[in-house]
Amino acid sequence: MGCLGWQWGSQLGRERIRFLVCCIPSDNPSSPAADFFESYISVASTVPSVLCLIGNFLLVNKVSVNVRILSSLAIMLAVFLVITVLVKVDTSAWTSWFFIITMACVVVISGAATIFSSSAFGLSGCFPLRNSQALISGQAMGGTVSAVASVVDLAAASEVTDSALAYFLTVDIFIILCIGMYLILPKLEYARYYIRRQKCSTLPPCASPSDCAEEAESKTGNASQFPPNRNQIGSIPPVWSILKKTGMLGFCVFYVYFISIIIFPAVSSSIESVNKISGSLWTDKYFTPLTSFLLYNFADWCGRQITAWIKVPGPKSKLLPAMVALRTFFIPVFMLCNFQPRTHISRVVFAQDFYPMVFTVLLGFSNGYLSTLSIIYGPKVTPKDQSEAAGVLMMMFLQFGLALGAGFSVLAVHLI
Repeated sequence: MGCLGWQWGSQLGRERIRFLVCCIPSDNPSSPAADFFESYISVASTVPSVLCLIGNFLLVNKVSVNVRILSSLAIMLAVFLVITVLVKVDTSAWTSWFFIITMACVVVISGAATIFSSSAFGLSGCFPLRNSQALISGQAMGGTVSAVASVVDLAAASEVTDSALAYFLTVDIFIILCIGMYLILPKLEYARYYIRRQKCSTLPPCASPSDCAEEAESKTGNASQFPPNRNQIGSIPPVWSILKKTGMLGFCVFYVYFISIIIFPAVSSSIESVNKISGSLWTDKYFTPLTSFLLYNFADWCGRQITAWIKVPGPKSKLLPAMVALRTFFIPVFMLCNFQPRTHISRVVFAQDFYPMVFTVLLGFSNGYLSTLSIIYGPKVTPKDQSEAAGVLMMMFLQFGLALGAGFSVLAVHLI
């Protein structure tokens, strides 16, 4: 619930940041804030995310996960509170400075969010697969709810600042909720049971979680410590040893997101209805929000959720990387839909609104299903004392895929 709160809140906040900056009044009609905002926000979010992921991996055994998770949440809350206040401030006299402040906020939020999400997933490596799956599925649910909220806002909002204020207040509330949920976690018997099992992996079978928890406590001598100590406190995780076991899974995570970010949203959001000239609300106003953003996020969530019941192929199956590689086919397929404006590829092969909707569902579903399988397998194919580091490493592969895919998405747009 806490991770869902963070994901929903941060995504809502990001969308409102995008909306506010692009709508800043400016005396210059070709303001870079409006013309190149997608490029600016991609750099401002991707670069610090990659750097923070590397730093987080190096600090896995040096800084407590409690410190990393709670401090990153506190930083995000502080920045969003500042942005919430700025919503009602008249920035027309200092547009350039507001743009700079906004980009700085994006940098800080992206870095803190990356540390939080990678640390939370690393911690989930102590728990059964279903918990890691639920965490990833919750993130996708956040994207779906955000897309629904954006459509509702598009239909109902009459004032930009009022809409943005509501969004950022939602962000603040959900991050506070996330902090509260994490503070409650070590008090749950379920969590204490698996954390103690992590501390003493040689425990014999127990009749119940409470019995095993008592035995773990007697052996470790510290029942209250959360999370557990590691065998190599202060050392850098053995990168090559982990990569030998998770290399192929890491590539799958990387390539899934690399293909997805090339297409979504740079290409998919510019696909217009072939009947746009009709001027109806569906073809003119709601086609892109519904068929691109909402449909993709919902399909992505469905793909992640299904992994709770079906986990095929397995972590060592050659079918998994083969299925991931087949997703390359989505790039030419989307380029041949009704993307506008077109410069080099004049012919629209899939000239019906039905096609991009089907392709978006397949793109989102395969992204959710294949990425979730690859990510949750990572910490489970490594020794328990390396599970958190393996989880963080999976997030690094994910972020590298997003970063490289964002760069190639610019090339894809120019090729159409």
